[in-house]
Amino acid sequence: MNRKSFFTFILLAAVFTLPSACAQKRQAPAADRVFIDEQGRAVKINSDPQRIISLAPSVTETLFALGLSDRIVGVTSYCDYPPEAAQKERVGDTMRPSLEKVISLKPDLVIASTASQLEQFVQRLDELGVPIYVSNPRLLFDLLSSIERIGEITGVKERALDLSRGLRERIEAIERKSAELEKPKVLFILGADPLITVGKTSFVSDLIRRAGGASISDDVSVDYPQYSLETAVAKQPEVIFLQAGESALPSRLKQTPAARANRVYHLNDDLLLRPGPRIVDGLEQMAEKIHPTVN
Repeated sequence: MNRKSFFTFILLAAVFTLPSACAQKRQAPAADRVFIDEQGRAVKINSDPQRIISLAPSVTETLFALGLSDRIVGVTSYCDYPPEAAQKERVGDTMRPSLEKVISLKPDLVIASTASQLEQFVQRLDELGVPIYVSNPRLLFDLLSSIERIGEITGVKERALDLSRGLRERIEAIERKSAELEKPKVLFILGADPLITVGKTSFVSDLIRRAGGASISDDVSVDYPQYSLETAVAKQPEVIFLQAGESALPSRLKQTPAARANRVYHLNDDLLLRPGPRIVDGLEQMAEKIHPTVN
C-alpha cells in the first residue's frame, strides 16, 4: 500500500488560517475579518495575508493555481507539485509539522492538512493566539466550495470563483456523458494486503459515482474499510482501479469480470487522492476508463 498517497488522501487537504501574533491583531483590528469555518468555528483572519504556509500538497496546488506562489513561505515535505513548490521552505510532513518552524516563518495565514492527528497541533496554535480556519471537504463539490473560501480568505476571490467555475463545468460535462449509461461495478483498491477499499461516504466513492460507475463497496459506511477478497470476488467488479504503488492484482481477483476483460487500471494517485484542482483531471481519466466508448 502506498502510505504517502493514502495518508495524503485521508487528510483531504483541510485549511487553517492565522494572523502571526496577538500583537498584530491589537495594532490593526480593523484589518481582521471573521469567517465561520467548515467546523462551525468563528475565526478572525487578517484581510491581506502575505506570508502563507501550506501544510498539505493539495492546498499547495490550490495556492499555486490561484496565483499565490509569491506569498507561500512554507510547505510540507510532501508538497511536490508544481515543481516550483520544491523551492519553498519545508516545515515537516503533513502529520508532523514542526511548530517551531511554522512560528519562525512568521506566517499570517497557515493552510494545513488536518484530521484528528493534528488536534494537538491546532490546540497549541490556539494557545499561542493563532486563529485557525479549518476546511474539511467531504465530497467533490465541497472541494470547489473550499477553493472559493481559500480564495476569499487570501483576497483573490474572483480568481477562485473562476477556477471553481471551470472545474464545475468539466465535472458536469462528465456527468452528462454518463447520465443515461449503465453503471459498471467498480472496485477501487487502496491497498492489496490486506485489501483496503473505499466506503460510501469517502471522497473516492463520490468520484466513482460522478465518473459513471458504481462502487461495489458503496454499502459500507466506513470511509476506508478492510474488505474481504471473497466478498470482492462475489460482487464481480467489472472495472478495477489500483493505486500506482500496487504492482499486481491479488490472484483471487483474477477471477473477476474486470480481470478477464483486461479492465484493471492504474491511475495517478496524485490526481485522485489529493483533493485539489487537479482532481478533476483524475476524474476525467477515471471516466475514460469506465466508459471508454463515450469519452
